[in-house]
Amino acid sequence: MRDAFIAELTKLAAADTDRVLITGDLGFGVLTKFWETYPDQFINAGVAEQNMTAIACGMALEGFKCYTYSIANFTTLRCLEHIRNDVCYHDADVTVVSVGGGFSYGQLGVSHFATEDIAILRAIPNMKVIAPTDPWEAAELTAQMAAVPGPKYLRLDKGKAGLPEKRDDVVFGKGRTIADGRDITLLATGAILSEALEASERLRETGYSVRVVALHTLKPVDEDIIVTAARETGGLVTVEEHTICGGLGSIVAEVCMKHGVMPGFLKFVGLDDVFPTVVGDQDYLRAAYGLNADAVVAAALKALGHEGRTPSKQVGGAP
Repeated sequence: MRDAFIAELTKLAAADTDRVLITGDLGFGVLTKFWETYPDQFINAGVAEQNMTAIACGMALEGFKCYTYSIANFTTLRCLEHIRNDVCYHDADVTVVSVGGGFSYGQLGVSHFATEDIAILRAIPNMKVIAPTDPWEAAELTAQMAAVPGPKYLRLDKGKAGLPEKRDDVVFGKGRTIADGRDITLLATGAILSEALEASERLRETGYSVRVVALHTLKPVDEDIIVTAARETGGLVTVEEHTICGGLGSIVAEVCMKHGVMPGFLKFVGLDDVFPTVVGDQDYLRAAYGLNADAVVAAALKALGHEGRTPSKQVGGAP
């Protein structure tokens, strides 16, 4: 996703010299073409993410459109006060770009895991939160976000959902119904949508009618698509590579309560309220902490009361 983001930002920079990329001494190789092509629109702030954020805010207040770039924890938690007090309080046009959402940097341990960022960033006024599911979607959202003023958080994942490219279906602030169904809805954000898609296929093989909803924009979230799923299907399961405290599951619950909608059930598949201590690649950690397709299927079947139940006839299907 980071390559797709940089490719799109390079196009934007060509058309607008006020667009500036600021890195915290990261991205060598990935960012090389950008800084060689647009040296006056690139700053390496060094391993000083708080300064990086302050520089971006100051430039934004002078009319520039700035992007800060580093590993997820470093662009967010390390400089959270600067994001809150400088960028968001002043509603500055700064896009905080994190690479390595969730367990993307799994071999480097908890200091490099980004599993609380959505909950924290979405709580700050003026901040928009975006978590694409595929590289092509990341590129499309980067282009659309360029027209959205103010603070933004772009959470990029190492993985990909593997959906066919349909850029016309991607709209900032709107969710996408990937497959239709009546028995259950799986809602996912980020590249872990791939696990939800695999789980949906396995649930269909069991005879269940499964709706799959992808939510790339978490703030502002598409409330209509959530409420419709709660009303039209038997229940909801949220899937996220993030803690269940304040993430996608919490967002869905908040939306349902706001609109007075009571789903048949609401189950969260995400990281429990723990610090992960295991290291390994992204797939290994998803399995270790119950965030993979097996966990989604198990949660869905338990919620559906699978034993002794007659599933509905399948409606719709995967892309």
